[in-house]
Amino acid sequence: MPPDDFSKPSPCETVPPPGGRVTPESERHSPLTEPVKYLTEPIDDALRPHSFDGIQEYDKRLPRWWLLTLYGTMIFSALYWAYYHAYGIGTGPATALEIEMQENAERAARQSGVIDDDAVWKMSGDPQVIAAGKATFDTTCAACHKPDLTGLIGPNLVDHEWIHGDKPMDSIKTITEGNLLKGMPAWGPLLGKQKITEVAAYIFSHHKPGEEAIAVPGWTPPAGVAPAPAPAP
Repeated sequence: MPPDDFSKPSPCETVPPPGGRVTPESERHSPLTEPVKYLTEPIDDALRPHSFDGIQEYDKRLPRWWLLTLYGTMIFSALYWAYYHAYGIGTGPATALEIEMQENAERAARQSGVIDDDAVWKMSGDPQVIAAGKATFDTTCAACHKPDLTGLIGPNLVDHEWIHGDKPMDSIKTITEGNLLKGMPAWGPLLGKQKITEVAAYIFSHHKPGEEAIAVPGWTPPAGVAPAPAPAP
């Protein structure tokens, strides 16, 4: 059996690159002026003091690109924890998922055509629905109810008094079918279900569920404003 050949380098040892030697730390390129060369050039690592069967190994250091990646992830994780969990500045992934699922459910409810009081209340918190409802209200309803909904010929829509019911579906029914005895035309054939629902959501965006509601028999226009004309016999 041939004797061990100790002239060959150990697998744990570092062999200088062909045609040259590894660069001592004192001769390395500057990380500020030449970062690529600094990260890629070979390093003259020191030998460890221990020896096994006459074999020594170099004290190999981890590549700087690996260390930079490690330190970067540590900093990122600390900032992420502080931003989302410690101080609650950002919306956490779980909360963002719940919000998105709620928005998807509301969107599906609108597209399915199933409209009830709860659906209108939820839509009254949707900025896009409110904007669409306001646009229709300003061009169709503001002449009688005023742009700020405080009432003119038609009743005030932002106080706690209700003539035909204080529920969202009551308002949708009134807008759709009208009430000729009180001068309210039927807007259903002209506006359609979607626009009427958006108008109702816009009106109820000025209210809150469960707030006080007072049933009144009718509306008295402000002084100097002519009441709605009576229907033709």
